[in-house]
Amino acid sequence: MSIEIDILNGDASWPIAEPLHQAVWGPDLVEKLPWGHVKWAHADLRVLIETPEDGLVCHVGIYFRTITWNGQKAHVGGIGGVCTREDRRGRGYATMAIDAAVHTMRANEAVRFAILFCEPHNVAFYEARKWRAFTGGVYCEQPEGRVRFTHMAPYVYDIVSAPTLGTIDLCGLPW
Repeated sequence: MSIEIDILNGDASWPIAEPLHQAVWGPDLVEKLPWGHVKWAHADLRVLIETPEDGLVCHVGIYFRTITWNGQKAHVGGIGGVCTREDRRGRGYATMAIDAAVHTMRANEAVRFAILFCEPHNVAFYEARKWRAFTGGVYCEQPEGRVRFTHMAPYVYDIVSAPTLGTIDLCGLPW
């Protein structure tokens, strides 16, 4: 199996990633989901996995942000927009893309931990990859102002050390 893993600028590579997003999360599906109305941040970088036979099969967005945890500033990496073509799931593409994203975050010496937001059906997937539930409160910005983000469960990953309790303010849009 031959694959190509690229890490590209987020905005510049959106035209490449958008068709996969539309195929996985078409507008008809998204509007029915609890998070369908959420305004999301744009990825700073994107991990794209392609195969010669199938083209783009997997995407992971990477986000860098200075947030606050219990009022203290912390530089974090985020993972969002994880998607794999339905007919190519179960082949390890998402694991490879997430590993590449975490490796990219580790290269940024300022990043203390990573955070993502997970739907219930994906909890076992992330826990098997050493992501841990953050059981505190998470706040973010939305068009109506600062809100508590409760649409998906927050999970954290140690880059240096990740908290599992307290209050996180994303200081911007969620990812």
